[in-house]
Amino acid sequence: MTEVDLEKLKYPIGKLVAPEVIAEKHIQQWISNLNGFPKAFEKLVQTLDDKQLDTPYRLNGWTVRQLVHHVPDSHTNAYIRFKWTLTEDIPLIKAYHEDRWGSLTDSVAGDIMPPIKLLYALHERWVQLMRQMEEKDWEKSLIHPETKKVIPLKNMLALYDWHSRHHYAHIENLIKKENWA
Repeated sequence: MTEVDLEKLKYPIGKLVAPEVIAEKHIQQWISNLNGFPKAFEKLVQTLDDKQLDTPYRLNGWTVRQLVHHVPDSHTNAYIRFKWTLTEDIPLIKAYHEDRWGSLTDSVAGDIMPPIKLLYALHERWVQLMRQMEEKDWEKSLIHPETKKVIPLKNMLALYDWHSRHHYAHIENLIKKENWA
């Protein structure tokens, strides 16, 4: 496998490229995408059996089951980061070791329905919050502890819209490759 092939497996929709100027239309589209994501994600994985769920999407990659658990783990952190940013002055957020979270027993062997249910509730609450945000709220920023970058919430929204589509594509591509549909 070439480096290019591996890169395509790692980043099936490409790496995040946010618009230079994030407009209201982008924000509304990304919120809409996050609103519909739990249903689309559930539909994508609901008929997979345990063998399929335990198949890695690429060599040395996470299994479908781990991805299903990872997405609500990540988005829970995102939701909390939004709340911190809206209630504190440029907070230094807490990073987490997603690789370690993904290797915990619940992610490796757990039923996929609890994280799917969590994703529905989480996105409903997160979307409700975002729809009530004012234009000035999207400019509020946080600091990531690893990069030390100051990141506005509108850029965080772009990231998590991308993150949803990114992991959806990992699973969708595997389903197509293995002809499970």
